[in-house]
Amino acid sequence: MAYRPKSVQERISHRLKISKGQLEKVIQMVEDDKYCIDILHQSQAIQAALRRTDSIILENHLKTCVADSFKKGNKNEAIKEVMEVFAKYE
Repeated sequence: MAYRPKSVQERISHRLKISKGQLEKVIQMVEDDKYCIDILHQSQAIQAALRRTDSIILENHLKTCVADSFKKGNKNEAIKEVMEVFAKYE
């Protein structure tokens, strides 16, 4: 039976461990001088997996921390914090 993480934290941790394993394989591909295009395909797959993980983290943050901030009247601060994350890597 396949592993089925239950909590958001377990889902995030599980996905990151998978990405870590994939990254270790890509490092080995580079060290073994594998075909560049094959390395690029694997690297892009890791990046996509990390973006999906980021989406889970963001969704959880919005549902918990941001929702709590809104309830406490700290809406502008919560929005600013999230926007700064996205502006940081533009």
